Amino acid sequence: MILVTMVVVVMMLVVAVNNRQLKTKLASYQEREKILTEQIENEKKRAEEILEFEKYTKTKKYIEEVAREKLGLVYEDEILIQSDNQ
Repeated sequence: MILVTMVVVVMMLVVAVNNRQLKTKLASYQEREKILTEQIENEKKRAEEILEFEKYTKTKKYIEEVAREKLGLVYEDEILIQSDNQ
């Protein structure tokens, strides 16, 4: 009878240790899930921003800005005034 009791106690200890390990793993997995969910949300926002920028780059306003900044182009009837400090 003592042998059976010892076997049961040992089994209970093994189950308790495994239960604790599983709870620790569960907590780490939940934390990882939270981090990944945040990353997914950030990437969704970034994708939306990229789509908005793509739409913007197809506008006349964007083309004019690039032509002015990078190429130094101006309209024919436009007058530029520069300061002496440059």
